This record gives sequence, structure tokens and C-alpha cells, in this order.
Amino acid sequence: MSATARPTRSVLYIPASKPRALEKACGLAVDAIIFDLEDAVAPAEKPAARETLARALTEFDYGPRLRIVRVNGAETEWGGDDLAAVAAMPADAVLLPKVGGSEDVAAVAAELENAGADLAIWAMMESPDGILNAATIARAPRMGGFVLGTNDLAKDLGTRPRADRLPLMLSLQTALLAARAAGIPCIDGVYNAFRDEEGLRAECEQGRDLGMDGKTLIHPAQIEIANAAFGPTEAEIEEAGRIIAAFDDAMAQGQGVAVLDGKIVENLHVETARRTLAKQAAIAELGG
Repeated sequence: MSATARPTRSVLYIPASKPRALEKACGLAVDAIIFDLEDAVAPAEKPAARETLARALTEFDYGPRLRIVRVNGAETEWGGDDLAAVAAMPADAVLLPKVGGSEDVAAVAAELENAGADLAIWAMMESPDGILNAATIARAPRMGGFVLGTNDLAKDLGTRPRADRLPLMLSLQTALLAARAAGIPCIDGVYNAFRDEEGLRAECEQGRDLGMDGKTLIHPAQIEIANAAFGPTEAEIEEAGRIIAAFDDAMAQGQGVAVLDGKIVENLHVETARRTLAKQAAIAELGG
């Protein structure tokens, strides 16, 4: 399954220092998990959190969920030990915080290569430098995906909070453009008010309309809404099937285009329809 075909509708942050939460995550209907060694772990707990996470990834069965570990930055006193520990863990990817340029990724890629670790690298896009360098970061060695850090980005930009996220729109779209050009997933930032279901649903729908692949989440209660928003609807699946059938029928009759419901159907529409059905099939493989 290609990087962008693999479902990442819901990406849940879990503190690496919480054994109960790590075990509970095995039964959640989430597409990916970010095991967090950074913001969610107090400084005094960071060494123990590495050991707790290593045990959890070895002992617990996370099934088909994408396993991503967010480490502390290389400039911190914990970053080097985090990366060395994660290189030996049965994870899928390491998530780097506050990536400012492709050189940040290249340095980590070299360390993983030296350690013999077959891990992808994901980048937190949460700083002005990171957004301005998004195109080169997206093509850096081992780059597997972008995660938007909208809280840190808003802080650095000095924006005021708005439901429509207008002050962040240029940054969101710049990161998304870079990800699409490089063929990697782009995951939207968190919604902080985890009890506000309507607000979360609206922001998920906005992210989906923009083209985001999924939403980072801070609470299991947010999973169902994210999965629904970023997965194909029944109407979209039905329409995709009809588009493909109409186009195939037109081709069989020697026509260059098809007409469905009074609208022209061309190759680009068929490609979109096939992606919709492929995504739904991939979701079904995950059990959701």
C-alpha cells in the first residue's frame, strides 16, 4: 500500500509514559498512533517513558495501526537518546518536532541508516521556517508524511483563534501543496476542545475539503468523528462506482468521454473515483 493510499483518517496522540493508555490503544478504532515522548511527557519522566514505550511496542498488538513515535528535538538533552531508543523499537516511523529544513531530516536519516533502522521519518510542520521550507522537507530522505502543529504555528505567527482558521490558511495549504507534490500524507492539526463535537466535526470537514488525509487527535472520543469525516461517504462510494461504469461503457462504444447525470466524465474523474474506492477498500482492510 502506498503512503498516501494507507488510511490516516484518525491519528491519536498517546503519552509514552502512560502504560494504561498504551494498552488501551490496542482496541481503539484509530488508523495511526503517535506515541509521544515530547510534549506529553514531563522532563523527569522522559527516560522512563522510553523504556515504557519499548515494552509496550514489544508486548502489545497494535494490529494494522501505523505506529509513529514523536521524539524530542535534537537540540534537547533527550533527543539523541530518544532517537537511539526508537531505532531499536518495532515502530513504523519517527516523528521529528519543529522541523525547520530538509537538513534536519537528512541528519536523522543518516543516524537511522547508521543504526540499521528501517524507519520512515515524519515531520511536525509547526514553525514559520518549516512552512517556508515545506517543499524541500517533503522530498528529504526517508520522508513519510507531514503532521501540522497548528498550536505552535499559531503561537509563532501571533494569530488570534478563529473557528474558520483563516489566519492559518496559507500555512495549511502550503504544507499540503508540498506534501501532494512529493506524494506523502498531510495530517491536519489537533482540535483542542475535545468535548466540542460540533466544533471538531466542522474543523474535520474543513480539513477534508482542503485535501488533508486525516486529523491528529488528543482524545479517543474524537476518533469516530474524524474517521467519518475523512473516509468516503456512502454517496461518494456509490457515485464513484457509477462514474467508472459510465466511463467503461463509453469506452466500449468507442467514445472518448462519457456523460453521467448531464455531466461530462473524463479520465481525471475516473482516477478520482478509483482513488475513492481504493481508499474505502483500504479502510475495510483495517476493520473500519
